[in-house]
Amino acid sequence: MEEWRFDENVSRICRNDKEGLREIYEDYCPLIYSVVEEILVNREDAEDVTSDFFIRLWDIAPAYRPGKGHRAWMITIARNMAVDYLRRRKREIPVEEHGEDLHHSQPSCEVRICDRLSLEQAMKTLKREERQIVNLKIMGELTFREIAEILKKPQGTVAWCYQKAMQKLREGKLNG
Repeated sequence: MEEWRFDENVSRICRNDKEGLREIYEDYCPLIYSVVEEILVNREDAEDVTSDFFIRLWDIAPAYRPGKGHRAWMITIARNMAVDYLRRRKREIPVEEHGEDLHHSQPSCEVRICDRLSLEQAMKTLKREERQIVNLKIMGELTFREIAEILKKPQGTVAWCYQKAMQKLREGKLNG
């Protein structure tokens, strides 16, 4: 979604027009889910936080400032919500209860659309930081500068990590 269209949809949300939120949801649900799932590593939790993200977007729409890069703004919010969720869970659930792998729960329709097995398998060959950067660069369509700001890392490190990750993916595809 182009910047002007996003700004228009946020204005619609501010006027209590649910169509503005629907359009943003349809365009950005896969991106927000992938950012959140990368942190939570659990589909159920990622679906919950993704849903909460769009509810929160409705509430904070008046605080949005046009022209600041809406993708980076949304990704930062989603990422912070996922980290906050992890912090709350750590306080509520003892570590021993995390042993069960809940990653195989039945995904929602939206999740199945963006779940491509070959991409998922390829991405699993990368380190967590590399996956995050590739996700933000490709799905988020962010610049290395924007990614560096979100991850609080030097821009050169982000670019280098992205190049290494892409090289690993290419090598894996050639060898696989």
